[in-house]
Amino acid sequence: MNVVRQSQTSRVKTTHPYQSTSITFPYELQIVYFRFLIMRHTLILLFTTIAVAISAQTSKENWNTLGMVTISTEYDAAMGMEIQKPTVGIIAQQMDGKEVELAGFIIPLSGKLAQSHFMLSRYPQSMCFFCGKAGPETAAQVFMKNKEKVAFTEDKVTVKGILRINATDMNNLLYTIDQAEIIKD
Repeated sequence: MNVVRQSQTSRVKTTHPYQSTSITFPYELQIVYFRFLIMRHTLILLFTTIAVAISAQTSKENWNTLGMVTISTEYDAAMGMEIQKPTVGIIAQQMDGKEVELAGFIIPLSGKLAQSHFMLSRYPQSMCFFCGKAGPETAAQVFMKNKEKVAFTEDKVTVKGILRINATDMNNLLYTIDQAEIIKD
């Protein structure tokens, strides 16, 4: 007596929407295609969620996102020593070139005078990155729009401008805010 077994490569008849004839696909191929569709929809949902999350962030959340940095130690032959190299997280990278708001403290670069280029620190000057109590992801250099001068204050200020991420030049800050404006509360 002969027993007929149905193999796992059984074929399922599928009608393609643009053709009048039927096409048969192996079962395994249909499973792979179904997984591809799930993955594609998942990625679309992920990127949409990231875009919405970035656009809806407050200045405090922006600092949290910019804080998603990993630090690695590497030997720099040009400097002849080991340096710490920051790597910006993927969500923060999505903010590069976008308008952001950051609230922080002015760290003057040329005395406590009004200036159009200064450093903005997430923390007060006593806890800033250059004092050794925070990392490079907690500061940004700010270039004011139309070179508008901003008076020094010890109070927290909020700036809005275009974020630029510097992932290569270790002689400059990791973050720069271009075309910045002071936001009045």
